[in-house]
Amino acid sequence: MSAVPRLVVAAPSSGSGKTTVATGLMAAFTGRGLTVSPHKVGPDYIDAGYHALAVSGSGPVVRPGRNLDAYLCGPELVAPLFAHGAAGCDLAVVEGVMGLYDGAAGQGELASTAHVAKLLRAPVVLVVDASSQSRSVAALVHGFVGFDPDVRVGGVILNKVGSDRHEALLREALDDCGVPVLGVLRRSDGVGTPSRHLGLVPVAERQADAVAATRALAEHVRAGCDLDALLALARSAPPLDAPAWDPSDAVGGGPVTDARPVVAVAGGSAFTFSYAEQTELLRAAGADVVTFDPLRDDGLPPRTAALVVGGGFPEVYAPELSANDELRRAVAALAHSGAPVAAECAGLLYLARSLDGRQMCGVLDADARMTERLTLGYREAVAIGDSSIAEAGTRTRGHEFHRTVLEPGAGPYPAWGLVRPERRMEGFVRRGVHASYLHTHWAATPEFATRFVRRAAAAAGGA
Repeated sequence: MSAVPRLVVAAPSSGSGKTTVATGLMAAFTGRGLTVSPHKVGPDYIDAGYHALAVSGSGPVVRPGRNLDAYLCGPELVAPLFAHGAAGCDLAVVEGVMGLYDGAAGQGELASTAHVAKLLRAPVVLVVDASSQSRSVAALVHGFVGFDPDVRVGGVILNKVGSDRHEALLREALDDCGVPVLGVLRRSDGVGTPSRHLGLVPVAERQADAVAATRALAEHVRAGCDLDALLALARSAPPLDAPAWDPSDAVGGGPVTDARPVVAVAGGSAFTFSYAEQTELLRAAGADVVTFDPLRDDGLPPRTAALVVGGGFPEVYAPELSANDELRRAVAALAHSGAPVAAECAGLLYLARSLDGRQMCGVLDADARMTERLTLGYREAVAIGDSSIAEAGTRTRGHEFHRTVLEPGAGPYPAWGLVRPERRMEGFVRRGVHASYLHTHWAATPEFATRFVRRAAAAAGGA
């Protein structure tokens, strides 16, 4: 059972300022000496990186930002994953996704911020972009409060307020709503983070600037919000009757091998997308997980028996990745040896023959290029054949998020057959390689980790 005080930061729509407020609150409460657990509703990796930075202060990141996704993991895992991430903390701040009631397309409330707030029994703070309204704010807040009586909207933070007069009009309009105003944030060009084709620029690409940005957000929120009232609201959340998720239990109670095979995980600026639970599951299953940076390291870690290359921005770093000939050859040699390799999205592009005309690892007979079209959305998939992570017929859920295309989009032995919302073959299985655009959350399928580590142990010659 988790009794960690908690808040969900939501908004009527995207662009209202959820990330500004949530990240600022995390940093402000951390600055007060509280141990804050950061969370993000939905599949977004980038916001979670800023959250981790916000709760680390100026020191090394010791508590990762964690995602709570009722679509990828199922509603039943949301509370246990939260309890796992928030264990021992003084406060948890959960940033929502899109508008408060926006969920997976065509599936009602599933995976919406409101859905997750109900699963966590957490009060909601509604962040309203007030820049183009005054009295109408009352109608907006009234509608969001009354839409679902099981969602407890405990307060409002007014964002992008223009002046003292504007603030007075907004407060007067909200007096009769019964929802307290817990913060007023003025319009400011001095806070925020740069964006590009897939959203915010990740922390790993702008570490020093990101530290300065989180400090500015903390001061902005500290100056405009009633932190004491927000903490009191968080402490009003009832105990959460959910056992904490445990990676050792998830993989069957302990390591599946005594060999401790080395699983190399790509990191650095080009490969920043991963869920913390994936590494935790690999370690619980018996692997030694070692991170390396394909932009800086000219070889794989010593004794590498398996490779994980997750998501990120290889298109931004294609010249540097291509120039690292030694590492590309090492990756290709490992893949051709039959060792298990799991690649998602950016990893898929890195294993391709080329990316925007730049030579990549050449493991897959496919070429990738950037386009103007964004591919985005949840997917349901089934494994077409056996691979290093899944048995044929295994069903899973994933998320696509990219502006690249791969030609061809699937090999002779596809990784997945997508079954919803569209039907098509996707990805590649070749020897030990499983490569796909699909981002998956292994907490929902811990057997992926056990199967992968067993294959890694076999590749290393262990039992």
